[in-house]
Amino acid sequence: MRPDYKRIYLDILQKKYPEKLDECKPILLNDNFSSIDINKLNEIIFGKKTENQKFKSYKRSDILKILDYQKKHKLNNIQLAKHFKMSRNTITKYKKIYK
Repeated sequence: MRPDYKRIYLDILQKKYPEKLDECKPILLNDNFSSIDINKLNEIIFGKKTENQKFKSYKRSDILKILDYQKKHKLNNIQLAKHFKMSRNTITKYKKIYK
């Protein structure tokens, strides 16, 4: 069972950052709330990207979105790894497993 991130971020936005609520609303309206959406919200609300990916975990659907992003934007593994702040070896591993 996953935490209700949508509710958590709505509470944070309403109590501490109400000026950023309009900017985050399109992400919060999604029914499928993914790890990628959580990273985007963190970047918008707190103003920085997470540098440490050591403890990140992605669901299968998130990994497939990442790999689709690579195809759509015609990126190689190194460029994709830099964009999502992950190891290029991890990208290679995901490609072997899910493609």
